[in-house]
Amino acid sequence: HAGWIATFAGIAGGADVVLIPEIPINLDETCGILKKRHTRGRTFSIVVVAEGAKLITSDVTKDQSLDEFGHVKLGGIGDYLAKEIEKRTGYETRVSVLGHIQRGGSPTAFDRILGTRFGVKAVELIENQEFGKMVSLSGTKIIAVPLEKGVEKLKTVDMDLYNIAKVFFG
Repeated sequence: HAGWIATFAGIAGGADVVLIPEIPINLDETCGILKKRHTRGRTFSIVVVAEGAKLITSDVTKDQSLDEFGHVKLGGIGDYLAKEIEKRTGYETRVSVLGHIQRGGSPTAFDRILGTRFGVKAVELIENQEFGKMVSLSGTKIIAVPLEKGVEKLKTVDMDLYNIAKVFFG
């Protein structure tokens, strides 16, 4: 429902297009970017698609099955887009659906230290019988946040960050 992983992966991986749930997909615009690249001699493009991405005109991301919490499962948009892009551009397309391990990559030293800091804070909360809270990073500090606060609203991608990725489109 939010395109954080896709946005960061797109920036880090040098994607030519990043499609996220926060911005409904205009397939004509996306195909236009790919065609423009092709006319400039770029015979391949990398398109990163968040599993919750949606088209302006339809809702192909929902297969109507539910997860264990009753939420509609996301998925299928990558295959649909690949077929549509191939149909509209004539370019061969391939889909690679990344698993959880691939999405996260190998942990860096920062990741390991942050995980340790989160763990220490979580143990402190348990020792102090402070239940109903989660650990969070605020600036450089590890803090406790009431669970209600952590889940009260969806944290969508900051458009300033997305615009960094967009600089490299096409």
